[in-house]
Amino acid sequence: MRFQGTDSYVTTDDLLMSVNAALALKRPLLIKGEPGTGKTVLAAEIAQALGKDLIEWHIKSTTKAQHGLYEYDAVARLRDSQLGDDRVKDIANYIKRGKLWDSFVADNAPVLLIDEIDKADIEFPNDLLLELDRMEFHVYETQETIKAQNRPIVIITSNNEKELPDAFLRRCFFHYIQFPDAETMTAIVNVHFPDIQKRLIREALNAFYELREVPGLKKRPSTSELLDWLKLLVVEDIAPEALRSEDGRTAIPPLYGALLKHEQDLHLFERLAFLQRRG
Repeated sequence: MRFQGTDSYVTTDDLLMSVNAALALKRPLLIKGEPGTGKTVLAAEIAQALGKDLIEWHIKSTTKAQHGLYEYDAVARLRDSQLGDDRVKDIANYIKRGKLWDSFVADNAPVLLIDEIDKADIEFPNDLLLELDRMEFHVYETQETIKAQNRPIVIITSNNEKELPDAFLRRCFFHYIQFPDAETMTAIVNVHFPDIQKRLIREALNAFYELREVPGLKKRPSTSELLDWLKLLVVEDIAPEALRSEDGRTAIPPLYGALLKHEQDLHLFERLAFLQRRG
C-alpha cells in the first residue's frame, strides 16, 4: 500500500516519501507547516488515493483526549431514570463513541485525521500516547476493551502554536511541508485554474512572493490565500499589467483583502509606499 499522490493535490517527492514511510512503519504521520499549505487536505487525498474512509477529528482549545475515545452522559441517564425510562438498565445507551473509537471498529482501516493538535492544552498529546501506541483503550463504565480491528492510518497536523512533548514526537513520523517554490506553486495553481492566463499567473506569483518577503509582516499570505486572490483577479478581470510594479514590496496589490489579513500589515504597506514617494 503506497501513496502516489492524486491529480488534484500537488505533492513533492519528500512528502510522498514521508507518507509512505509512515505507512510502512505503521506510525502516525505528524505534518507541520505554515497555515494554508495543505496539511489538512492531505489526509483527504490519502484516503481518496488508497480507497479509504476519512474520519476527521478537528481539535479545539477545549478538546480533551477522552473526547476522542468516548463520553459517558451521566446527566441523560439520571434524567431518564427519573422518568422511568427502561434505557437506564443498559449503561451502554449513554456511551457516545469518539473519533478514535469509530476508527478502531471500522471494517476497512480508515484514515484518521487529528487536525491542529497544537490547539489543545499541553497534556492532550500525552493523554493519547497509550491509545495511539497500542491501538486500544478501556471503557470503564461497561468494562470492555476496544481494540483496533484494522490499524487506522493516522494523520496529525500542527501549526506549531505549541511545542509537542518529546514522548509524543517519538511515536510519530515527522514531516515539515516547506512553503512551495514558484515552480511548485505554478503547478498548484494550474490544478485549480487550468484555463487561467499564463501571463496572469506569472505576474500574480511575482507580486505574491515579493509581498511575502516584506519584513515585518504579521502574517504572510499562504497558498490558500493566493488561490482566493487569483480567483478574484479572474472574476474582476484584472489585467496582468495591473499587478506589475517597480517594487512589489511597497505597492499594495489590488484586492489586497484576500492576501493581507491584519490592519497592521496594510498600514505597513501604506508607510512603505509613502516613504517611497518621498524618496
